[in-house]
Amino acid sequence: MRIVLFTQRVEVVESYGERRDCADQQIAAFVRACGYLPVAVPNDADTAEELFHAMKQAGLAGILLTGGNSLVPYGGNAPERDEAEERLISLAVENRTPVYGFCRGMQMILHHFGNMLVQVTGHVAVRHAVSGDEEPWEVNSYHNQACVELTSPELIAVMRTADGVIEKIRHKELPIVATMWHPEREKPFTERDINAVRSLFGNG
Repeated sequence: MRIVLFTQRVEVVESYGERRDCADQQIAAFVRACGYLPVAVPNDADTAEELFHAMKQAGLAGILLTGGNSLVPYGGNAPERDEAEERLISLAVENRTPVYGFCRGMQMILHHFGNMLVQVTGHVAVRHAVSGDEEPWEVNSYHNQACVELTSPELIAVMRTADGVIEKIRHKELPIVATMWHPEREKPFTERDINAVRSLFGNG
């Protein structure tokens, strides 16, 4: 079974003086449902890089950039996560390793390629339709920041909501895809999300 590296959120526990890496258990379950072995990445850039190279030797199918934590330039408090994910994206681009990002993961990809995020309303804990280059469908939404206009030539806006928010992107040349919706929060996981990941990452 090939490996998918997935990133984790940073939880700050003031009462213990701790910064904890953690992830919803449904993320690993979703990766398993797609047919891959999930491996969590610590929020340390050097460790993330070493893990990338080790997993590449062991059979790395791709990288999953997950949700949670705003980016530091937009008010976030997890610079170590920004740094680790930036390192992973750079390594993926250099090695043409597939990347799928969702919610914050998509925001990180947008930021990496020089696109701006803006504050949006009506996109938290709701479901809404998305449409564009693919068949329209309804997705979940849990974000306050998004992109409404791409400024980088490398990325393509694939799907949008009715209010113009970009909900899915892909890279023109590299195996990089991202969505603003959370595939792991669908109950059950949708075949559409599973097939999209399998198409990007290849056989498990």
